[in-house]
Amino acid sequence: MNRSKIGWMAAGVIAAGIVVLVLWGLPDRLPPEEQIARTEVESRLNQIQEAKEQEKQPEKAEPTDAPSGPDSAPEPEQPAKEEVMLPEEAPDVFKVKFECSNGDFVVECHKDWAPLGVQRFYELVKSGYYDNSAFFRVVPGFVVQFGLAGDPVMTAAWRNKRLQDDPVKESNLPGTLTFATSGPNTRTTQLFINTGNNARLDGMGFAPFAKVVEGMDVVKTINAEYGERPDQGLITAEGNAYVSRNFPNITLINKASFLQ
Repeated sequence: MNRSKIGWMAAGVIAAGIVVLVLWGLPDRLPPEEQIARTEVESRLNQIQEAKEQEKQPEKAEPTDAPSGPDSAPEPEQPAKEEVMLPEEAPDVFKVKFECSNGDFVVECHKDWAPLGVQRFYELVKSGYYDNSAFFRVVPGFVVQFGLAGDPVMTAAWRNKRLQDDPVKESNLPGTLTFATSGPNTRTTQLFINTGNNARLDGMGFAPFAKVVEGMDVVKTINAEYGERPDQGLITAEGNAYVSRNFPNITLINKASFLQ
C-alpha cells in the first residue's frame, strides 16, 4: 500500500472522530444545566467538609472573671504561727495548768515564796518534763506526789541536778505545792500537793512555792487505789512501761503548760 493511500485512510479516521464528537459531545462535557447543578452540589459538599473540619478544632476558652474550680484553686497563704518564746528566768507570778486523766487543775506560783524552787519548776514545765507522768504516791488527807518522768531518759537527765533549800516562808496548808526531798539540799524534780493541813512539815524544811487556785476537787479525786505501792526506783529505771504494766488505773498528767 502506497503512502498516499495510507494518508487518505488516516484522514478518514480523524474525520469520523470529529463527526462523533460533534454529534455526541466530549466525554466529560455536560449539558449547561447539569453542569450548574453539579457545581452547586460540589460547593455544598465543600461547605459541609469545612464545617466538619471546624468542629474538630478544640474550643478556646474565653477569658473569664469566674473563680477557678476547687481542684485548681490556689490555697490562700496561711499566716505563720508565732512560736511563743519563754524567758529563761521565771516571772514573779505565773500559772500552770495540769491536764490530767481525771480532769484539770491550775496552780499559781510565787517566786517570793521560794525563788529557787519556782525557777526549777518553771524550767521543768518549759521542758515538758511532767507530761505523761503519773501520780505515783497518793495518801488521802496527806499528799499526792509526782515528779518522775514517763521517759526514764528524762528522769536521768535531771536526777543529779540538786537545789539548795529555800527558806520556808509559807505553810504547808491544803492545796500548796512543795518539793519532796531526801534530806537537806536534795530537791530535784519530785513534788507533792498537800491535801491535808501539814503545817508540821514547815519545821522540816519543806518550802511551798505554789498553791492550787482552780480544780482542788480534781486533786482530791486523784486515784488512791495504789497508795504508796508503785516503786520509785522502778519508775526511775523504766518509766511508764513499769507504771502501765502494773498500775493500769493510775492517774496520769497528760500535759502541764503555762497559762498566758
